[in-house]
Amino acid sequence: MMSAHLQSGEIEILFEDNHLLGISKPVNVPTQEDASGDPDLLNLLKQDLKERYNKPGNVYLGLVHRLDRPVGGAMIFAKTSKAASRLSETVRGRHFRKIYAAVVHGKLPARKGTLKHTLLKDSRTNTVTAVPKGTAGGKDAVLDYQVIGETDRYSLVYIELHTGRSHQIRVQMKEAGCPLFGDQKYGAKLNKPGQQIALWSVIAAFPHPVTKEDVVLQSLPAREFPWAEWPSHIYEEAFAESRL
Repeated sequence: MMSAHLQSGEIEILFEDNHLLGISKPVNVPTQEDASGDPDLLNLLKQDLKERYNKPGNVYLGLVHRLDRPVGGAMIFAKTSKAASRLSETVRGRHFRKIYAAVVHGKLPARKGTLKHTLLKDSRTNTVTAVPKGTAGGKDAVLDYQVIGETDRYSLVYIELHTGRSHQIRVQMKEAGCPLFGDQKYGAKLNKPGQQIALWSVIAAFPHPVTKEDVVLQSLPAREFPWAEWPSHIYEEAFAESRL
């Protein structure tokens, strides 16, 4: 687990200008303040901006999208309310590309494909299940995947989300018969307590809210198990052709 004394300076900055701040989120840090009371990313980054630019008073930083606490990788924040509003429109219009890397148990039925499910969230238990289409409260979930590496036990997969449902990748991979490595909630039979979930935001890409130029944030997980089961060039080649 990330220590409680995490400092903003320990967070890698991937992109920054007057409108945006792109970072690589550390694992096990909540995106925003929650019931745990642990240091959260949003407040750490606000404090960093305040100190680096010697800003008096409160610092504005807009949360545009979220990553679950155990997930790390590329994230973008807005430094102005205008940028936040325009980026939120980009997300709603599905012009914000989100590509993840995941290590899953077993082998998927095809090297490349699309998964479509209807997902229903139970807010009381914070769990999500796949349900028949047409179920009250169910929401469509769609992702594309591409297998970029395999071992006897695991597959390394790049995943592009087309919808942003809670726990979407974790549930859809489970439904495909390949739960994520380390996922205690949706793969408890295959994973051991204490293992870190192997899910990482490797690419966040979108048009800049002001200049309209393409912004592409890239981040890779640390070279440790299970990510280190594949050489670095596998990830780099996937970056180059990515985009599934």
